[in-house]
Amino acid sequence: MSERALRTSDVARVSGYSVQQVRDLERLGVLPPAARSANGYRGYAPVHVRALHAYRGLAHAMGPVDARRLLVELGAGTLADAAAAVGAVHVRLAREREEVLHAQQALRAIGDETGEDPPEHEGDAMTITELAEALGVRTSTLRFWEDERLLAPARVTSLRARRYGPDAVAAARIVVALRGAGHGIPAVRETLRTLRRGGGLDETSRVLRDRLDRIADRSVALLRAGSDLAAVVTHRAAAVHRTVQCAVLPADDAAPPPRS
Repeated sequence: MSERALRTSDVARVSGYSVQQVRDLERLGVLPPAARSANGYRGYAPVHVRALHAYRGLAHAMGPVDARRLLVELGAGTLADAAAAVGAVHVRLAREREEVLHAQQALRAIGDETGEDPPEHEGDAMTITELAEALGVRTSTLRFWEDERLLAPARVTSLRARRYGPDAVAAARIVVALRGAGHGIPAVRETLRTLRRGGGLDETSRVLRDRLDRIADRSVALLRAGSDLAAVVTHRAAAVHRTVQCAVLPADDAAPPPRS
């Protein structure tokens, strides 16, 4: 791409965003500030296009709100900060993928049941804290799911502490995956009700496969965004370095007189 100053319309055409979106994203701090000519027109550079590509990939991987927040925070960040931020999103996606894989295992276990209740052992049960940590959710979320009739934990001990057996753990893993796929509480409740009747396995399996495909798509988008984000952060760091260097140079009138 040419190093000449780019107009707003040039950036919009190359990036796929509208002219107004380019201006809005600059105003929000997603883009580095554009240079201004004497008559007030914006002058963009190739780094602005890369910033828009980074935003597009991050928005696909983590959502537009989080993507905007991340890019604004990295406005004064370092390359190490950017690498850490992208790494954290990779970890989040890996966790989502693991949740879906666990849900698939639980779904296969439901499909393999012969109708007889498998024996449960006390050692197989989990406390509400243990289950919440295993699923990456809050204990209040598990209580809410219980109120919504998505989970049915067994209560033991005189204090009525919740204990979740293998069936409840399997159901909880499926709930996490379905909620992550965007299914509302009524839809999840109906899916679980269908599964408990011995049907709905194929449809739920399809939903989980689609969820894995979307996570993979988001992971690829994040990989692409990483390269553009590194270029933007490096450009900003270099600009700051140049500014600091100019600030410490002696002024012309402070230069020592020539030696005779």
